[in-house]
Amino acid sequence: MEAKAGDKVKIIVEDGEFTGILMPRPELLGKEVTVLKLESGYNIGINNKKIKKIELIEKYKPTEKKKEKLKKTRKLPTVTILSTGGTISSKIDYRTGGVYANYTAEDFIAMCPEIKKIANIKSKNIMNKMSEDMQPKDWVKIAKETVKALKKSTGVVITQGTDTMHYTAAALSFLIKDLNKPVIITGAQRSIDRGSSDAFMNLICSVNAAAHYDGAITGICMHGTINDDYCLLIRGTNARKMHTTRRDTFRPINAKALAKIYPEKIEKLREDYPKRNEKTPQALKLDNKVALIHIYPGIKPQLIEYQAKKSHGIIIAATALGHVPTHNTKSLMPVLKKWAKKIPIIITSQTLYGRVHPYVYTPLRKLSIETGCIFAANTLPETAYAKLMVMLANTKTTEEAKQKMQENIAGEINERETAKEFLE
Repeated sequence: MEAKAGDKVKIIVEDGEFTGILMPRPELLGKEVTVLKLESGYNIGINNKKIKKIELIEKYKPTEKKKEKLKKTRKLPTVTILSTGGTISSKIDYRTGGVYANYTAEDFIAMCPEIKKIANIKSKNIMNKMSEDMQPKDWVKIAKETVKALKKSTGVVITQGTDTMHYTAAALSFLIKDLNKPVIITGAQRSIDRGSSDAFMNLICSVNAAAHYDGAITGICMHGTINDDYCLLIRGTNARKMHTTRRDTFRPINAKALAKIYPEKIEKLREDYPKRNEKTPQALKLDNKVALIHIYPGIKPQLIEYQAKKSHGIIIAATALGHVPTHNTKSLMPVLKKWAKKIPIIITSQTLYGRVHPYVYTPLRKLSIETGCIFAANTLPETAYAKLMVMLANTKTTEEAKQKMQENIAGEINERETAKEFLE
């Protein structure tokens, strides 16, 4: 019988033998190496050319822990958790080292027993993807599943990887029309097998927000500080990942956070948001032929030309107030003027904080008036990227899509910024 990962084996080589657990082969090692976990706990790699024989000692039989049977409490609200992959919804098989993302409601409760005191939990695994591998079509699937879950839930929690969480949050903010309850997106910066993991508090606070927050918004709920003080609930169109590893990586940009979420209470920081209502939400479609281009010294007009030929719309992450090269041989004005007549070209700022403005300087006036590019106020580049996809697919004309990009639909444009919102 052929040995497989997880089996206990004896590997006989030219000058000895090794006994241990056969491990999955890491991709980087290639096919020429067999990995064995010794009884000491150390892993060794053995060149396959030196292996004379592999003897099977014991087949691996995964042990299933007895799960607690869920009991529904009538007095509690119902929250549905939709898992899409990522650290927070992954289980580790310590024998094989494999990671699996197929959490049930019982698994989430076993991980965080506190949530069963907050709400009755339902769950569904809708995909298993690293967030950097997510595609716009995945946002549509998540939106459709969220709309289904909202019918029988007080609120919905979506778990996913953090790398592109702000893209998902922005996309869902526009994809779900007539939202009537909170949709809370959460994840983890630290894996759940680490003592410093933020997964537990993030999940508890997110369930609390989905169950008890009075807003009908899509938001990200993650740590508000590096400690376990509270989580911040940030509207999906204003949130951005701002650090590679910090637990409080998600920050509100150009707007205040909606609330501080604690495991047992909610402290609201704003009141200007849509409240829970009796509307019937629906999932919209999107057009994924949108490009996001950053302006940088040395950028060539040919880059814009290439993307414009393949796209139905372009987001420009310009410098500062909305500048692009206009006064040298590499001026982008001719190519922008050519294509802005055919497709929406939207100007945002790569500084993130602050807003673009079409009239402050002469080059900006030229960019706005002579080319027809649309200035998107203080909409974040990633938010504008997701928004344009949805607007293109749900309007009848290019001009209508351009107009929608200048309207505040889901809190993406903040009419009044204060000094306190900078680096909050």
